[in-house]
This record gives sequence, C-alpha cells and structure tokens, in this order.
Amino acid sequence: MPATITSIAHYLPPDIYTNAYFEKYLDTNDEWIVERTGIKERRFAKNGATSDLIVPAARECIKKRGISPDEIDCVIVATVTPDYFFPSTAAVVQHKLGLKKVWGFDISAACSGFIFALVTAAKLVESGYSKKLLLCGADKMSSIMNMNDRAQAVLFGDGAGVVLVEMSDDPELGILDSILHIDGVGEPHLKMFAGGSAKPASFETVEKGEHYIYQEGQAVFKAAVIGMADVSLEIMQKNRLSANDITWFVPHQANLRIINATAKRMGLPNEKVMINIDKYANTTAGTIPICLSEWLDASKINKGDRLVLSSFGAGFTWGSVYFRWNMNK
Repeated sequence: MPATITSIAHYLPPDIYTNAYFEKYLDTNDEWIVERTGIKERRFAKNGATSDLIVPAARECIKKRGISPDEIDCVIVATVTPDYFFPSTAAVVQHKLGLKKVWGFDISAACSGFIFALVTAAKLVESGYSKKLLLCGADKMSSIMNMNDRAQAVLFGDGAGVVLVEMSDDPELGILDSILHIDGVGEPHLKMFAGGSAKPASFETVEKGEHYIYQEGQAVFKAAVIGMADVSLEIMQKNRLSANDITWFVPHQANLRIINATAKRMGLPNEKVMINIDKYANTTAGTIPICLSEWLDASKINKGDRLVLSSFGAGFTWGSVYFRWNMNK
C-alpha cells in the first residue's frame, strides 16, 4: 500500500503587505512586480518564529483528522528558516504541541523542502516505522530578507502548511511515484553567505549583509524553468499520463512565469494549475501544502484526482511527485 495524506491545514499571518507597501520606499511599482512575478500581496509575521506559524496549522490538521495528538509518532519540518540551528524546529514544534511519544527532524531543501520531506515521510510510513507522521512545510522568509533590496523584498512571504501522512486504504490511491534531484552547481547562485561553518557570523558578515538571501535572479530563473518543466514532464511520461489524465498541477509558487512555462510544457490549460502566488508570494517550503489545503477547503480536490506536485529551489534542488488523492473535504 502507498502512503497518503489523510489531513491537511495551513496558517498565514494576518498582516497583508500589498505591492503598494514597497512603492513607498523602493524604486519599484505594482505593475513591475506583477508583470515579472505575478505577486500582488504577501503576508509577513510581525512576531514569533517559524514554529509559531506551524503550530496553529498543526493543531487544525490533527483536529480535522479527529485523532488525539498522542497518536502522532513522528514530526518532520521542512524549512530554511528554522527557529535555531539547534535544536531542530521539529523538536520545538513537538514541545509546543505537547506530543508525548514522537521523534523527528528537520529537512533543508529550500523551495523543494516539502516535496523532499513528503517523499521521506511516505517511505517512513510505507516501511512501517511510522504510522501517523506530522509533516510541516513552513518558512518565515521575512526573517532572512533584505527589505531594502527590491530584487528580493517583493518575492517572499511567510506561511505554513501541515499534513498528516499515513498508509492509504486503497493500493491505487496515494503517493504513487516521485523523482528527486540535487546539483550543487547552483550553490553560487542562490544562498546565504554567512552564518554556517564555511563563514561563521562576525561583525563583518553582519555589516556586509551576508545573513540575507543572496540570489542571482536570471541564473536561477533559467535553471528553474528548465528543471521544473523537465521533471514534471518526466514523471508524466514515466507514469504514462496525458494532460487529460491530470486533474491538478501543484507547482511551487516562486514565479508565475516559471509556473506558466512548466504548465505549457506539460500541455496543461490554466484551469488545471493551482496558483496562489498572487496572494502569498513565495513561502518556500510552505507553498505546495498551502495550495493543497486551500483547494481542499474550497472542495476543488476530490477522491481519485490525479495530482502532479513539482518544485525547484536552491542547491539546486528539484523534484516531482505523482499523487492520486484519496480524501474528501
């Protein structure tokens, strides 16, 4: 039997920042931002950490499933903005939720974090090592953004999506296939220069702004268009799927132009593509589970639907998952 998602919820901070917010102090405007990214607004958390985004979504996810928190036996957090280097954010979440008999860990795969973590979670469940696994994809990107750099300040947002992964009750429904890749050739183009063992924090690194996101936009954009489109097409071909077979394409929400290019390669019309980048921008590991949660809340996903989930991120990392949905709202 394959593993599957049995419950899902999301949380977004209440404070909305439209493009007009950045027009006040940066050399940018709404038309420029929307044309190049598709983003109209995003959410920033004024207080708290990544775990504080996860906890309300996790509580709702567990409540929707109708189980006791004590039944959770593993917690995985996909994030590039952990509360601390250590302990893991998974441990912080475990403590805040009051989970008693669990283990867990963090996964760092940037914008591909949720995809990588979903495959990891599925294998743990399918092996029998875990029965009810709480998987969290979340980032507080505002904590590592240079708000005075128009090339990055407008691109990201804060948010969390949480799913419960368990064994499917149907051999034909659930997480059926995946393709994952990493290539360190992307390291120079998208990274945080300082704070790790390669370049520990110092007065100099702080003064130079080396604890913010560094991104070479054009290089990343070109690689993302190719990588996400290729892996999405590959998983379709591997599973003999036509565009007509796919109910929803669930792409990582980094840039609307990347999403559109990938959907075009897959032969999919716009009405089969989940898009909410206009409302939330790039929440990194949060984008895909937030999409899934919103669409399920709106009764737009039904049992038996064929979904292709795809992402591309720093590393470079990229991957795709073929998933037949087996729950209703």
